[in-house]
Amino acid sequence: MCMETNEVKNGVSKRKAAEHFFDKRLIKEIVQAVEDGLPRIEAQKCYGMSETTLCRWMATYGSPEYHANKLRVYNPSLKRSVLRAIESGMSITEARISFGIKSSVSISSWIREASRENADLSYCNPDPMAKKTKNTETDEVKALKEALAYAQLKIRALDTMIDIAEEQLKIDIRKKSGARQSSK
Repeated sequence: MCMETNEVKNGVSKRKAAEHFFDKRLIKEIVQAVEDGLPRIEAQKCYGMSETTLCRWMATYGSPEYHANKLRVYNPSLKRSVLRAIESGMSITEARISFGIKSSVSISSWIREASRENADLSYCNPDPMAKKTKNTETDEVKALKEALAYAQLKIRALDTMIDIAEEQLKIDIRKKSGARQSSK
């Protein structure tokens, strides 16, 4: 698929040296070749371009099908649905097929992420400040650090609950900055 750099194909002249610009028709030809299966490294070697240049061309001149097959971003509600399905006994492969997810690796990373979050949230220690400690400064600092960690976990859990409620109920719960107060 790769041709010599000074040949002419379909009226499009190849680039002679690195300081010459690529013809737009040649760029589109290269992009099409990569979309058709030509390895990117092979295209870079054949046409004498950098990886960055090829990435930029693929982003600019790539077909809609090419862009559709790129990395997808899944919304949090879909992730939670997939995780619930897996917890109820569905395999990762079955969940991937059922929910139309491109890769099992994505689901595996969601499971790891959820287990880390659950481990953080399961750390439930009643108010450490309520314990009677010695009046030494180090015990007090330690207790304050524990209280801070507990408060941060609590805030994180509440923020998660608000996010879920906003998403499911389709309403804004958090107060927007600069909002006017109601008159009494």
